Amino acid sequence: MLEPPWEFWIDVGGTFTDCLAKNPDGSIRRHKLLSSAVTKGTVASGSSSDRIVDPSRISDPANFWSGFSCTLLSEEGTALSESTVVAFEPQTGELRLAPALEVPPLAGSTYELRCKLEAPILAIRYLLGLPLNESLPPVRLRLGTTRGTNALLTRTGAHTALAITRGFGDLLEIGSQERPDLFALRVVKPPPLAERSVEIDERVAADGSILRSPDHVDIRSQLSELKSDGIESLAICLMHADLYPEHELIVEQIAREVGFREISRSSDVAPLVKIVPRAETTVVDAYLCPVLRDYLDHLHNSLPGSQIRLMTSAGGLVGSEAFRGHMSVLSGPAGGVVGYAQIAAATGFERAIGFDMGGTSTDVSRFDGTYEYEYETRKAGVRLVTPMLAINTVAAGGGSICRFDGTQLTVGPESAGADPGPACYGRGGPLTVTDLNFFLGRIAVDRFPFRLDRKAVERQLDSLTTEVLTATGETLTCGELAEGLLTIANANMVRAIRGVSIAKGADPADYLLVPFGGAAAQHVCAVARELGIKKILNHPDSGILSAYGIGQADVVRHAARGLSQLVDAIDHTMLASMFDELECSPLAELVAEGFATEQIEIHQTLDMRYSGTDVPLNVSFGTIADVVATFESLHRQQFGYVPADKPIELVALRVEALGKTGRLLTPSTQCPARHIPPTSQTACRLSGHELQISRYDREALAPGALLTGPAVIADIHSTILVETGWQCETLSGGELLLTDILPEQSVVEEVAQQSEAVMLAVFNNLFAGIAEQMGHVLRRTALSVNVKERLDYSCAVFTATGELVANAPHVPVHLGAMGATVRAVLAENPELAPGDVYVSNDPYRGGSHLPDVTVVTPVHDSQSGDLLFFTACRAHHAEIGGVRPGSMPPNSRSLGEEGVLISNFALVRNGSSRDAELKQLLSHPPYPSRRVEENLADVRAQVAANQQGARELLELVERYTLAVVQEKMRGIQDSATTKVQQALARFGKQTRTFTDYLETAEGESVPICVTFTFQPDTDGAAAIIDFTGSGPVVVGNLNANPAIVSAAVLYVLRLLVDEHLPLNEGALRAVEIILHPGLLNPPPGDFPAASPAVAAGNVESSQRVVDVLLGALGVAAASQGTMNNLLFGNSEFGYYETICGGSGATPDGPGASAVQVHMTNTRATDPEILERRLPVRLLEFSTRYGSGGEGKHRGGDGVVRRLEFLAPLELSLITERRGPHAPYGINGGKSGQLGENILQYAHGTEVDLPGICEINVEPGDVLIIKTPGGGGWKKSN
Repeated sequence: MLEPPWEFWIDVGGTFTDCLAKNPDGSIRRHKLLSSAVTKGTVASGSSSDRIVDPSRISDPANFWSGFSCTLLSEEGTALSESTVVAFEPQTGELRLAPALEVPPLAGSTYELRCKLEAPILAIRYLLGLPLNESLPPVRLRLGTTRGTNALLTRTGAHTALAITRGFGDLLEIGSQERPDLFALRVVKPPPLAERSVEIDERVAADGSILRSPDHVDIRSQLSELKSDGIESLAICLMHADLYPEHELIVEQIAREVGFREISRSSDVAPLVKIVPRAETTVVDAYLCPVLRDYLDHLHNSLPGSQIRLMTSAGGLVGSEAFRGHMSVLSGPAGGVVGYAQIAAATGFERAIGFDMGGTSTDVSRFDGTYEYEYETRKAGVRLVTPMLAINTVAAGGGSICRFDGTQLTVGPESAGADPGPACYGRGGPLTVTDLNFFLGRIAVDRFPFRLDRKAVERQLDSLTTEVLTATGETLTCGELAEGLLTIANANMVRAIRGVSIAKGADPADYLLVPFGGAAAQHVCAVARELGIKKILNHPDSGILSAYGIGQADVVRHAARGLSQLVDAIDHTMLASMFDELECSPLAELVAEGFATEQIEIHQTLDMRYSGTDVPLNVSFGTIADVVATFESLHRQQFGYVPADKPIELVALRVEALGKTGRLLTPSTQCPARHIPPTSQTACRLSGHELQISRYDREALAPGALLTGPAVIADIHSTILVETGWQCETLSGGELLLTDILPEQSVVEEVAQQSEAVMLAVFNNLFAGIAEQMGHVLRRTALSVNVKERLDYSCAVFTATGELVANAPHVPVHLGAMGATVRAVLAENPELAPGDVYVSNDPYRGGSHLPDVTVVTPVHDSQSGDLLFFTACRAHHAEIGGVRPGSMPPNSRSLGEEGVLISNFALVRNGSSRDAELKQLLSHPPYPSRRVEENLADVRAQVAANQQGARELLELVERYTLAVVQEKMRGIQDSATTKVQQALARFGKQTRTFTDYLETAEGESVPICVTFTFQPDTDGAAAIIDFTGSGPVVVGNLNANPAIVSAAVLYVLRLLVDEHLPLNEGALRAVEIILHPGLLNPPPGDFPAASPAVAAGNVESSQRVVDVLLGALGVAAASQGTMNNLLFGNSEFGYYETICGGSGATPDGPGASAVQVHMTNTRATDPEILERRLPVRLLEFSTRYGSGGEGKHRGGDGVVRRLEFLAPLELSLITERRGPHAPYGINGGKSGQLGENILQYAHGTEVDLPGICEINVEPGDVLIIKTPGGGGWKKSN
């Protein structure tokens, strides 16, 4: 009988490659190396020009390094001399070189060994002890690889083109129209993966009827041209192909006939509704498949006769022939999730959080007895529709760079990467988290694979302490600075873990924390304590757990099919038949891989959602009654409610077929405990004290070994820091179980010991994290599409006087505006009681316009009843009444025509809820809301969000004391003031004035004028922003209240600062805003019908205020200057969207095309969703080329959006920049083109529509909206 081959479980990460080898006799070997396949070493005494002696090489395989190149490095990491290894002696660690090195190696110098092998092959050779001149035997390789992810990040995939339905050639350039960085003055969108697109002249309607059949001759001509132009890979994605793939199959067949070998078809790759993410997924697949294919071919050539399986993002293995680009993005991290889930279960824990801290980032995830999946997500800058384990990645790893920004210290998001790496690597790298752990004694340096450079770290720390002293006058030692920076790094990771737990309704304190990756074990005790987690499990292979998990994974196949049917319209028999058909392919593939049918497990699930919503829930298949009951239970659990009278929609069928590998882990249990003595003592700085603490070698910790922190445990692949108050015991399987035995206590003394620059960063993180968690709760529990999908909301934390402390920014027009509402509530209700909740949308009491509803919750001390803080959130309600559906009537003349006014409404007062009274108010004539139940549901979600924020604020007070929390609130506001003052000081002492104009529905031009008076080095405001000269109150609804102006000013100040700035009241303290009664400060009437209309002030005037401010500052040309508001509906529904355009050019580069600008960043509804839900057909969504202003740097282009109406509807437009005032250029740059609104009647007549209008449309009418371009910068050469 043939001996079974060796098995290798390998994870190729961004910095390190981890490998476990399973000998045919069952024993395990381990190895860790750099993913670059470079091996570093340190020259020892006794070396000479023709030989290098390195004791760390002792016990390497005999003659293993023969044939490797050897490079001697300088202290700065540059090459001094190079040679080749001709012999190696493992007994002495001696490398013999020929020819001799030109520069003699000095003891302590660094050298590198290189060859042409990929890291996995080098690892296999090393573990088998086979030098380069010996052939490898057949093996079984299980591999996780970052090859696909790296190609995505570095944009080094195949030359790819996209074939898409006519009218949508620019769809992936437009995407969902959001800009990636809310506060970047120069918007830079990720470059598209597809370098070309071709539009296929075909069209299928949402109901499957064929509107245009594809022209075979035309398609052949287009694809032949692509092939001759060097396109290697083709992605095909046509409208509604998830349900009707026939046209895609025609294009695929023609592509094969013209010579394309690499073809990705959306109906095969991601057969689910939503063309934008489906197309992006298909392009990713086409872009990466050739890269992966070349890589795998190379591995197969290096491992002839071997079986190679790869880890997918879903946590299962597939054969190399079935591994595709869209599966590869989380290949390595998925192994870690499988690994920690398996070991948690083996030690008796049902729930665990994974904490994988590597060199460049940290991955966090959650396991609740089953894996948590995401079926649509964004990774590496692209949207993917494919089963993926739910992993949250943050830019906080061992390589995260530490800096000082002038007021506070920062850690990340930039990383030193593998080259040059941290400062301690000796290659001239920056100060990083790894350096901090090394400097503080938290790394067992003798276990590191190469010598670390302490002097390089000390130089970096000295430099940073000088920066802090110069800016703040605060003197820090290097140790204090290093500890403070680690505190900030830990806060970043705590925030990430809250994102996978609290944000999804789970309390992290109920979970086991499992650290893995090279760096996590140095941080895990501090992170766990901050989260309230009492148990930590560290596996013997925690430093290489992703590789371990890959070894435990099952072989998996997935299949999915889009459905889009109501539950009531389908029966169990039909679904069962569909599932039987769907599982045929994955089942056959597993059988072909050698699995017997009894080894295969089939899981059938359904994606379900309430009709009209976007986020589906995944439910196991059963009877229709069981499926519905499970869905409703899951919906109530996740979102807190089950909507009444809303039909349930079946979105997709999914099949998961598992080829069970039979790898059952032996349960691990506690053993009789015994205290053991340490191996030695080691120097370590902890909590401000230089200590000698116990050091233990992990291999000496037998089952039952018990120790108490502080201590370090030296492992071969990582160092575990057991902090004070933690007890560590060794389980039967060699795992370390850490338990927090320290009583709950406040950390006032700890805070007092920390630098102010550190604590500002920590508390900014805490406050911003609270606002973020409020946003997660709001999105999770809201009912409306506007909140759940368009993300048209913001959440914030305030002081007891209503000053903004932290805002989770989603929509800039909300920034800084809620404080006025909070202060209005406080002024009118000075005796607020615990539990009170107020609701307001009053534009004359801090609101913006009536659809923006703010919920305000006072936060009181539970003992004294004193008012401590406020939490508040503002959400856009798509319907709040008024004379037109959507509550934004273009021609409103008073506030009363725009909807229901909610002013200082006590929703909860003295413990009594007034839901019924709010419902009555929303239903009150003359213009009641058309969606009262949806309004009430979203208000309830806003209340829940505020309650989440209140709970977390009180937890902060309990942990840090009220005095500390309030002091840090003031400190963060002061920091923002300083940052803005510094930004404004760059302009010197001068005055600048700028004027631009709005166009009213009546065709009048209304000025918005601003004068900036810069006054640096004064005790007062650093700048006076005076809007004197702006127009009077207008008859229409372009009037904007002071809260909107404040939001625009705060947004522009944040752009000026151009670095991370906590958005709070402190930023506005640096300026004085002057507003006289008029357009930007309309006086209210005695009742709504007598008050000026303001509906468009929030969406349109806010954009013009920003353009005027930027024009005065001279830092950017005008962007499109409008949100292009489009509303249509009838008595049954209302739909609202804003449409992207061109951004203005800056001195740093051109404007971006087809993007939301400035005061909005809401998403576009996917074209397929739009057509399946509403009686419209989207004919075109494309870039309006040439509409950006000319200049040395061109303005960004607008878009063209063509909509055909399929039913009689009421249409409303509120769109600025239609004439005569185009988006201005700057410094000699030309203006962007004006926008246009055109209506083509079904009978053939075409008319130009004004910018602000309302009209009735009939079936067959087509609306064409051409949005403005951005202005150019500087005269073109």
